[in-house]
Amino acid sequence: MTDRDAIRNNAKYLQNVRPIDPEEICEYVDGHPHPAVVKRILHEEALDLGLVQQPDGTFVPVSEAPVDHRRVDVDRFPVRYARAFEDELVAAHGPDWHRGDSGDALRETIRRMKDDYYHQRDVTYDEQAALAYGCYHLPDFYAAIQYVLGDLTEKDLLDHDLRVLDVGAGVGGPALGLHDYLPNDALVDYHALEPSANADVLESMLDETGDNFHTTIHRERAEYFDPRTDEGRDWDLVVFANVLNELADPATVMETYTNAVADDGALLALAPADRNTATGLRTAERAVVESTNATVYSPTVRLWPGHEPSDCGWTFDVKPDLDVPDFQRRLDDATPETDADHAPGEFVNVDVQYAYSILRRDTTRRLDVTATTNKYARMADTETHVPNRIKAIAVKLSHDLTDRDDANPLYKVGDGSQTIDHYAVLTNETALNDGLRRADYGDLLTFDGALALWNDDEEAYNLVVDEHTTVDHAPAPL
Repeated sequence: MTDRDAIRNNAKYLQNVRPIDPEEICEYVDGHPHPAVVKRILHEEALDLGLVQQPDGTFVPVSEAPVDHRRVDVDRFPVRYARAFEDELVAAHGPDWHRGDSGDALRETIRRMKDDYYHQRDVTYDEQAALAYGCYHLPDFYAAIQYVLGDLTEKDLLDHDLRVLDVGAGVGGPALGLHDYLPNDALVDYHALEPSANADVLESMLDETGDNFHTTIHRERAEYFDPRTDEGRDWDLVVFANVLNELADPATVMETYTNAVADDGALLALAPADRNTATGLRTAERAVVESTNATVYSPTVRLWPGHEPSDCGWTFDVKPDLDVPDFQRRLDDATPETDADHAPGEFVNVDVQYAYSILRRDTTRRLDVTATTNKYARMADTETHVPNRIKAIAVKLSHDLTDRDDANPLYKVGDGSQTIDHYAVLTNETALNDGLRRADYGDLLTFDGALALWNDDEEAYNLVVDEHTTVDHAPAPL
């Protein structure tokens, strides 16, 4: 039997001296085990030893530096992942999985799942549902999580050494997105919580990850899994992606997992952009903030001390569409002409639109700003300012919400104190107010001279931005 302790001891000795080469270590161990055996043991012990494997097969200590920030522009679901997923479809239904009875069954399952989500009915994931879910949702959630992770790396808040818990991991879209966002020399102890048949597909998809992405799947429900059972460190990142709407009591479950986040870690929740799931996420966020010591890091930052929002909370980001993956195109194109309910593109889902929330326990916020009434009007008090021009500060919480070319651009905004929805309406764009249109989702803006009005039709407040209004990116700190 190979002396594992001897290999560990040699690795500990060498890790601060030079790269650990399995071919060198085998010479120092009784019996001179094959270098491949030493390499396998080093890989198995890497999390405990804090080692990452390099492309040449040697091991070095994981970097103590934070992960570099980078802006992503995800234009496609990677071919290697698409092929791995299609292998699952072929294994289940053969090479013509998209045609005949199997194709019809997949399309019918996608339709049923979409309808169940829309009407907030429970969804059961058997093998067929897992494959249908992967067909429709693998690509968009792969992309979405990468955009959201940028909020954390922007302030150097993701380390190379990461312990991750993915609650309701599904078939692996967020896991693969996380893997591809992180550098190759990140050491990731990734744990997935997935009790359904999705776990079988997830297992295959995780086989595509790199040597330093160490994976474990727990086939348990979130309500019954204890995230604090491990005697080691807490989780650096807890992910809830497209799962909160499937829980009977999402706020309570989210609270449990928030309390298992490391003091300098984060909980990241993602949901589709539709009204039900997006507002459900925001409701859970607000309940967790009220019941724990968590702080909203982004995007719905609270700018006014002692105030919490209670408006509708329907806010979501929109990113460029993905290229259509081959497996989606095949499934859609193979729809029989006799299917009267089919419209071209029905089974293609390349929209990247999502609601998200990042919570932290160390009071850190992406926008480190505290507003004061001697400078700005608080949205909780907008009623008292109608119909006057005001100074306000707010986070941009939508892209243009209008759907007509002749309509004035409309953007949801919030300062964390609002009890009723607020929208900024751009009625006359000038060089002094075009910051409203140009700002990204989540950016902090100041408004000088915005006209506060009540909108009876929408039962919301409008901040009218016209030729008398100046809009700027807010300085920080104020």
